[in-house]
Amino acid sequence: MTEHTSSTEHTSSSGAPVLAGCDEPLDTVYDAALLDLDGVVYIGPEPVPAAPEAVGKARAAGMRVAFVTNNAARTPAAIAGILSGMGVAAEESDVVTSPQAAARLLTERFAPGAPVLVVGDTGLRQAVRAAGLRPVTIAREEPVAVVQGYHPRLDYSLIAEGALAVAAGALFVLTNGDTTAPMARGVMPANGSFARVIATATGQEPLVAGKPMRPLHEEGVLRTGAKRPLVVGDRLDTDIEGATRRGAASLLVLSGVTTPERLIAAAPQHRPSYLGWDLAAMGTVHPRVHTGPDGADCGGWRATVRGGRLELTGSGDRLDGLRALCGAAWSGRDGADQADAGPALAQLGW
Repeated sequence: MTEHTSSTEHTSSSGAPVLAGCDEPLDTVYDAALLDLDGVVYIGPEPVPAAPEAVGKARAAGMRVAFVTNNAARTPAAIAGILSGMGVAAEESDVVTSPQAAARLLTERFAPGAPVLVVGDTGLRQAVRAAGLRPVTIAREEPVAVVQGYHPRLDYSLIAEGALAVAAGALFVLTNGDTTAPMARGVMPANGSFARVIATATGQEPLVAGKPMRPLHEEGVLRTGAKRPLVVGDRLDTDIEGATRRGAASLLVLSGVTTPERLIAAAPQHRPSYLGWDLAAMGTVHPRVHTGPDGADCGGWRATVRGGRLELTGSGDRLDGLRALCGAAWSGRDGADQADAGPALAQLGW
């Protein structure tokens, strides 16, 4: 994938990946933004405060925008309506969902009209029907597959029907494997957690259609015609890993579920290209993290690893301090990614 020359992705002296720098706003460097929704554009019924302005600014800069979500409860039209009501302009065609990816996966395996038991909400049933398959709700229909997606009112009887069908030989497909989701009341269980009921009862692990698997990402790229997409998300194991699998640049925002502690300890496939507080980071430059054999520097901060502990000196922007800590932890030196970050993060106010 070709990157703009002002955007530089770096490795440490040991070859381990570190955060990239970009001396121009990201929304002028990348041609499309593939935005996660939960924790990025909104949290529960409320928009993330920076989101409406950031999306408008990105579009004004010439960036195409797709809303790529693992959420399986709502239809694309409903999601577009919710976004518009929050001040984020969106058409149905701008929304790419994991139910659509799951339905495509099923059509690649089964003939039109095949019965599929849907353990989920309206958005998933509609996606299955739109793909030419026949949604059913009971195992006696002998479904060829069971597809499960998040449903806020999921009941035992429907889960039990899904388990019976999978035990009888139906293919088990999951729209997405997110174990949690940020809601207005806090971080709540999500589809990946509920799916463990059927998996545990039957001993069958599901195929996953949504992030971090490629189908959902690929659909976003096709919808936008992107050559240089920027994946924006709040989760390391879905959004960022999905970008890594595709070889795309990624921006992690701290408005959702990922904490600084988890970011510092992230495995290589979970390390983002860029870091920001929220979607406003699409419209800003991003400082380079300079790494060396004895630590990492960003802005006015320097991070080092000593005695199994991350240490931070200097002053300046808190986010630059976190970037420096990531640079030191991701340096590739033995044990650096397992170093205790607690005191250094407390120094930054976390």
